[in-house]
Amino acid sequence: MLRDKFLIDSLFTLFMQILELTGIQIDPELIEIDRILEDDEIFQRVKRDLSRRCPKTLITGRNSTPVEVIIRLLALKHLYNWSYEDTLRFVSDSLVLRWFCRVYLHALCSDKTLLRWANLIQPQTLEVFNERLSTIACGLKLTRGRKLRTDGTVVETHIHHPTDSSLLADGVRVLSRLLKRAKGLLQDETQLAVETFRDRNRSARNAARRISAATRQRGEAAQARIQETYHHLVWITQANVEQARQVLAALKDRQDEQAQKVRTSLEQFIPRVAHVIAQATRRV
Repeated sequence: MLRDKFLIDSLFTLFMQILELTGIQIDPELIEIDRILEDDEIFQRVKRDLSRRCPKTLITGRNSTPVEVIIRLLALKHLYNWSYEDTLRFVSDSLVLRWFCRVYLHALCSDKTLLRWANLIQPQTLEVFNERLSTIACGLKLTRGRKLRTDGTVVETHIHHPTDSSLLADGVRVLSRLLKRAKGLLQDETQLAVETFRDRNRSARNAARRISAATRQRGEAAQARIQETYHHLVWITQANVEQARQVLAALKDRQDEQAQKVRTSLEQFIPRVAHVIAQATRRV
């Protein structure tokens, strides 16, 4: 059952009083964030998302981690850029963080449980959450909210630089995956040839690799190899698109959910791959 909050116990209150007597100060940043997170609108929106975990989350089942605790654990995680595991470990070891997260002397959930709760919070809720935080922060005069400076630094990522060869190979990969799904749906119902479901992914990938290797070489021979391999890769992709069109036609009258999903994906990606083919053909 989803709970709103833990009740503070007298023993934890005593511990906090001892901390004050020893002169230990709570981070002012945490105090200000604590004031913002007291907002009921934020609480209710997050609670609404968390209540969808199971049909009867609000009325039955074991007592869950309270909504208030989840909100504050996630706020702390993003504030310090900790992992879920580190967040729970640091909170467990600190009376101040236990106070901030309203855990008090209760046991914490596991990192996997916290991750599952976090995944229930919808993007729309996060958008409203951020807007509400900005409004409250301006009201408390914690920020002016007038100017925003963004960092335009280029950061390395795992997304490769798009080239004609890589886009063609990616197109074949996506269409081949969809054809494989369609084969399981159509193999007992149509007279489509085996060639229609041929997987050309490996051929396209090998051609793209040969082009990439040739671009690192100089001379007319290397340029000739690039041109020849590009034409071969374009032919592979065109053949794959034609296969996809045949399968799309075969799926036209199917009404089951899986067939409709594959048909929708094919309708989306066939024009995109055709556009890449036209683009590569003009260039090479």
